[in-house]
Amino acid sequence: MIPEIMNAVIARQPGGPDVLDLVQRSVPQPQSGEVLIRVVSAGVNRPDILQRNGMPLPPGVTDVLGLEVSGTVVALGAGVESPAPGTPVMALLNGGGYADYCVARAELCLTVPENLPLAQAAGVPEAAFTVWHNLFELGRLQPGETVLIHGAASGVGTFAIQCAQACGARVIATAGGSEKIAALRQLGVWRAIDRRSEDFVPVILDATQGRGVDVVLDNVGGDYVARNLSLLAPGGRHVSLSFMQGAKIELDLQLLMRKGLSLTSSTLRPKSAAEKMRLAQCISKHLLPLIAAGNIAPVLYQTLPLAQAADAHRLLEANANIGKVLLEVAS
Repeated sequence: MIPEIMNAVIARQPGGPDVLDLVQRSVPQPQSGEVLIRVVSAGVNRPDILQRNGMPLPPGVTDVLGLEVSGTVVALGAGVESPAPGTPVMALLNGGGYADYCVARAELCLTVPENLPLAQAAGVPEAAFTVWHNLFELGRLQPGETVLIHGAASGVGTFAIQCAQACGARVIATAGGSEKIAALRQLGVWRAIDRRSEDFVPVILDATQGRGVDVVLDNVGGDYVARNLSLLAPGGRHVSLSFMQGAKIELDLQLLMRKGLSLTSSTLRPKSAAEKMRLAQCISKHLLPLIAAGNIAPVLYQTLPLAQAADAHRLLEANANIGKVLLEVAS
């Protein structure tokens, strides 16, 4: 039986992790095209931190944090036939995941492969949507090419490494500190570079005999962008995921034109429902079989109780995590 009241995490005001409160809210009702999910686990992502810091929400989006969950479908909105009640799913949300129950668009619920524990599946949706669109659609990564992934020890980074390798690409990855470098090597990257002790530009030029890389997946921004562009081979593609070191950059357009480079970017949350549905179909076709075959799996760093959401945010803000941080909501 579905209760009327649930636990949920909100930010009572903009600020640091301490502004996160565990509160009681009414269980949401699935509207047309939606399903109600009893949440098992919720993923913790950097957009959650931006929301906590006061970033305005899209119209109509709940103030309960959380953009991805795994759990079981328990009720259907009007017009929904699938996924049926009782189906284990992992879902991309507009918000509301840090709670006992959440609603999701039925089309954005992905089937959980049998080999992936439901409690771990919350580590997939945000990474899968981000990586498919940015690495394969915008970055057009092909078998035999070389990709440079910055911030590669993150949840998205570790997922991107596995996806790139599964498609037959060669991966160069950067991260900070010996522990993260060891984790990247365990994932089988061709070259792991410690940004704290190595300058990635000469290291990569030396490793590739001066050719550079075909694709850069960058979450740093700032002065990294010009350095990344200097490493791109002719026809190379630079894809920006975020800009932790600044959004304003200087570009040498002569370099872009001479080498035929492309510079592109995207962000997931503002995309239309139709575009997210299209991405979900691509992921179901191309990535879920790789997860089911054991070629790709979410790398999990730590799972904390829902009531410790503030501690989960502190882990992300300290860049302490190797892989995903999850919140345990129900066993």
